Amino acid sequence: MRAPALTALQARLLEWGEGARRDLPWRRTRDPWAVLVSELMLQQTQAPRVALRYEAFVDRFPTPAACAAAAVGDVVAAWAGLGYNRRAVNLHRTACAVVERHRGRLPDDLDALLELPGIGPYTARAVLVFAFGRDLGLVDTNAGRFLARAGAGRALANRREAERLADALVPRGRAWEWGQAVFDLGALVCTRRDPACDRCPIARRCAWNRGGRADPDPVAGSAGISAGQSRFAGSDRQGRGRLVHALRAGPVPLADAALVAGWPGDDARASRIVDGLVADGLARVDDGALSLP
Repeated sequence: MRAPALTALQARLLEWGEGARRDLPWRRTRDPWAVLVSELMLQQTQAPRVALRYEAFVDRFPTPAACAAAAVGDVVAAWAGLGYNRRAVNLHRTACAVVERHRGRLPDDLDALLELPGIGPYTARAVLVFAFGRDLGLVDTNAGRFLARAGAGRALANRREAERLADALVPRGRAWEWGQAVFDLGALVCTRRDPACDRCPIARRCAWNRGGRADPDPVAGSAGISAGQSRFAGSDRQGRGRLVHALRAGPVPLADAALVAGWPGDDARASRIVDGLVADGLARVDDGALSLP
């Protein structure tokens, strides 16, 4: 994209973002730990659900040291309502590593962040952008649609290509505002199905729109854009969730695991799920009962 066109796109999206920015609690902080908590919560969980749990969680575990000092079971219990409970275990492991390796402070270095358990390229970059103001682009599902459609006008082959494009589009010194505007555009306008191009603030500067929105849609198979989740009802994920939910109230006898998971009589399946919960650090077995670690 030529410099004048890029400048115009940046200015228009930033202007729109100022007026359209959603009031989300994690946008009121630049604390690296609080930013990390929000980013892990937002993985595969919609923002409205996270908003209901985020502040209470941060109040209970306001620092990596506070999280590391707690039992992992307490962190899992506080994660209730967010799903994908393994993320709570990963957060606890990250907190322990931050205390052990970085004196309780999240590092402001990409490689150091990537060495922490449970932190991948997107999360590390998000911490650097939203806590430390680094001029980096972000590639997740919402941002990925913007990159593929508006930035490239085609599917992006791999994450490295997507990250290079994302970095090139960031207005210097405005990475925080830019990242939030891109996310809101993807969530509110540039949606997966039926994007609202008629009210998109950058429609005139969108590569895909200028090309007549030709098929295939650039988001199809583009890097950084997650595929749809598998069916939840009746899945192992549902059974795992039911068991973890029950464990928050107290131990569950192994003999009752199949019933609690929603599969009465299918002891083999329940046993497999129990083994998975234990392997993932989400539960332990003591005296014939399953409990939080």
